[in-house]
Amino acid sequence: MKRLLLMVVSFLLLHQRSCFEFVIDGEWEDEALEAVDHRERHKRDVLTSDEEEDFEAIRGDHITVKTFKVESRITSRFAHTTVKSSVFNSGNKHETITFNVQIPKSAFITNFTMNVNGIIFVGSVKEKTVARKLYAQAKATGKAAGIFRANSQEMETFKTEVYVPPGSNIEFELHYQEMLQRRLGFYEHTLHLQPGRLVPHFRVDVYIYEPTGISVVQTPNTLGDQFLELIHVTSTKDKAHIFLEPNLQQQRKCKNCTDSAINGVFTVKYDVTRDSNAGELQVSDGHFIHFFAPSNLSPLSKNIVFVIDVSGSMWGIKMKQMVEAMSAILSDLAMTDLFSIIDFNHNVRCWSEELVPASSLQISEAKKYIQNIKPTGGTNINEALMKAVMMLVKASNQGLIDPRSVSMIILVSDGDPTVGEIKLSTIQKNIKRVMREDFSLFSLGIGFDVDYDFLERIAMENRGIAQRIYANHDAAEQLRNFFSQVSSPLLRRITIQFPDDSVSDVTQNRFDKYFSGSELVVAGKVLPSDNNTLRSLTTGSADRMDLSLTTEVDTTELDTELAKQQHSFTGFAKQLWAYLTIKQLISERSLAPTAAKKRAVTQKIMKLAEEHQFVTPLTALLVESENPKERLLADSPTDPKSGCCPGAGGMNGPVGPKGPRPNGAGPVEEVYGVPPWVQKTTPVPPSQARKGPEDQRTLPQNIIIVDNDPHFIVHLPRKNINVCFNIDSKPGHILNLVSDPGTGVAVNGQLISSKQPRRSKLSTYFGTISIYFQPDGVSVTVSTTSIDMMDGNNHHSFTWGATADILQDGVRISIVKNSRVTVTLNNNIQVMVLLHRVWKKHPVNVDFLGVYIPNENQYSSLVHGLIGQFSREPEVNVHDIHDGPDPEKKQATMEVNGNQLLVTRGWQKDYRQDTKQGSNVYCWFIHNSGKGFIDGHYTHYIVPSLNSFLQTHQ
Repeated sequence: MKRLLLMVVSFLLLHQRSCFEFVIDGEWEDEALEAVDHRERHKRDVLTSDEEEDFEAIRGDHITVKTFKVESRITSRFAHTTVKSSVFNSGNKHETITFNVQIPKSAFITNFTMNVNGIIFVGSVKEKTVARKLYAQAKATGKAAGIFRANSQEMETFKTEVYVPPGSNIEFELHYQEMLQRRLGFYEHTLHLQPGRLVPHFRVDVYIYEPTGISVVQTPNTLGDQFLELIHVTSTKDKAHIFLEPNLQQQRKCKNCTDSAINGVFTVKYDVTRDSNAGELQVSDGHFIHFFAPSNLSPLSKNIVFVIDVSGSMWGIKMKQMVEAMSAILSDLAMTDLFSIIDFNHNVRCWSEELVPASSLQISEAKKYIQNIKPTGGTNINEALMKAVMMLVKASNQGLIDPRSVSMIILVSDGDPTVGEIKLSTIQKNIKRVMREDFSLFSLGIGFDVDYDFLERIAMENRGIAQRIYANHDAAEQLRNFFSQVSSPLLRRITIQFPDDSVSDVTQNRFDKYFSGSELVVAGKVLPSDNNTLRSLTTGSADRMDLSLTTEVDTTELDTELAKQQHSFTGFAKQLWAYLTIKQLISERSLAPTAAKKRAVTQKIMKLAEEHQFVTPLTALLVESENPKERLLADSPTDPKSGCCPGAGGMNGPVGPKGPRPNGAGPVEEVYGVPPWVQKTTPVPPSQARKGPEDQRTLPQNIIIVDNDPHFIVHLPRKNINVCFNIDSKPGHILNLVSDPGTGVAVNGQLISSKQPRRSKLSTYFGTISIYFQPDGVSVTVSTTSIDMMDGNNHHSFTWGATADILQDGVRISIVKNSRVTVTLNNNIQVMVLLHRVWKKHPVNVDFLGVYIPNENQYSSLVHGLIGQFSREPEVNVHDIHDGPDPEKKQATMEVNGNQLLVTRGWQKDYRQDTKQGSNVYCWFIHNSGKGFIDGHYTHYIVPSLNSFLQTHQ
């Protein structure tokens, strides 16, 4: 819920004594507020644009601001920000000094301290009623308290007023914490800097530490051109320091001005390095955090019904901006998307009664329709939403909707229901009754005339989120920005699980959708164990494929590293877990079906908030000196109109009708074979069971190997012997290994070379292996850096950085982290590709691939290729075994295909069990690139592309 955090303190000097009386403004939560009269919903407290412009961090007519410093320490996306200022009453009379700080609405204040002429006030978070009673004791003399409210687009105001005598020194220090949410590929940290005057010592520091690395750091020009060159950024692989320290002259609006030019937002944007799609698992201080932000996956197609409020209140600028935004949004739809538009006032109208493809013609017609809408009349939200759901249901029943697509309703409204069903609880029940589990509802509330709390409830209850759109000059941009965040869904039904005996108190770990550029975060406590390894399994459904991704981490590594970091936030994991848990509990509380359930959730929130010192809607910050009679109170007032806190999953809504499940309980849909520690809700029949990645680590003993330079090792089962040969080709050449038009399988490998010749010979290796399955049009390309799966226009990419299983139709890819990938086609053809890593600075060697293919693969009679031809075992006879020039290598005569070949007994390497040293495989070696053993000359097997079949058989 968007909360307003505020503290107003007035100090009155009495009878020349250093004793102070305090007047605290705040608003107390009251269950009766939820039964507020319908007419009261339209009363909104909002900071006007003029007030926003006049905002100053420090106010007072005769004060000197000596210092103003802001420091943020961001560790693993969790930020702890401290705002400090010291001021002096330089006048000759008493002065009211105001300390204002604008903080993000998603943040929790954790402490506030103040030093007034040596009297130090320290804050502590307490349950609200307890704090209220303690405060009441200090103002029992009948002090009056009023209510002050201030609100702006994304911030809330913390305000302190101090009435002090001349010559007084005051020091303020405010602390708050927040988790940075990833949007459109970036984390954004904003600091509002509006000191209101020139400051001799002004400084801003932002320290970032990301254990897996920082990929990019940006400092957008949001503070003004004057400060662009004054913002300094230093960064290393995993750390960054951004600071601003203008001197007095640099702060001036002009050369001789006395006004400060610092009046705006200091912004830092960054993203982290990700070496796999399995996510990052971090453990610190007995807590774990799993960050999941996969990329390089093809977007799922969308089915969208736009439900637009066109009542009379939308007349003018609101409608103009709506038309502008919808025009851009419609242009961004993909050709594979289906959509329609419903506009409503007291009546409900459909641009199209059915979902239509997002073709250029349909998009053009939809834009014309929206441009001709004339806002008028009342607001019939219930009927409009029911119509939208029925439209999706009809399309689904008719088979028009791809089962793997994402279906969503996007509601845009600026008012409360005034026509038809107007009871909010009934509308909520109606929507819940007809919505299907695979539909989502997103609610966008324009301005402050809308009951945002209601919009948020119906969104959260139906696997979506709500967002307020502020009715100002950039409302159209806000709408477009929101749609950009949900326009590219990459995964559905995501589950992140851990061994039951390894973790506890897990936050929401099931998510309905994952959108490109965002991030899913799961946190919990790590149970004591002798094992220093924690594993996670993430499952989800992508476009035409199911994913199973495994990651693991050493539970002691990060704490050791944090101890070395001077500016890291060492308690981040524990606080991040509490932050997520409280946010999710607040959302759960707003959806509580009974008063008893609500009270139970309330107790959990208060307990956590007190333990972790968060000022929440249910707690308050009691600030007191050593003298218990001198107390201040910082409250987080409830605003039933402003809605609840944004879901911790960002743009990725929870699965199921009841939203987040903090303890991770509930059924899990099994998407793929999973480790034994993952709980299953229903047994899987043996006929349907799928092997997990651990089962694919070895292949049958009877295999054909292509490894190293490249050496071919062909096993002949009937003779139980191995025959070896090399192929001496050129870098860039693509060699066909298997070509089977009958089954539609082609396996090809492209050669790379060593960095320089060794003994006058330039060695060649396989740098890329392609497995093409023609029946499904699927191509799997394995390189030393990635594993890419292509299917027509779809392209999914994975790295070697995580263990993973991918299943699409008849193609299965099993990746073992930094080791091997096994591709299985129709359960009867298998290819394993082994990764060989070398020292990056090696003067000669390069990373390369090995290929291992079982003899048992079931090809058709048309199979051929350097390996495929041996599915029909040739008649081989080895005789006349004798000593050769090397006494350790016997020589012999081999009769094969009517040829008599001189062969040498030697050995090659099988690297499946030992990727570094390998195990010896003895074989009869055939010279001259297999001449006489393979059909034709090796150059006959050079093909033009990675997906090519052989044109002729030699």
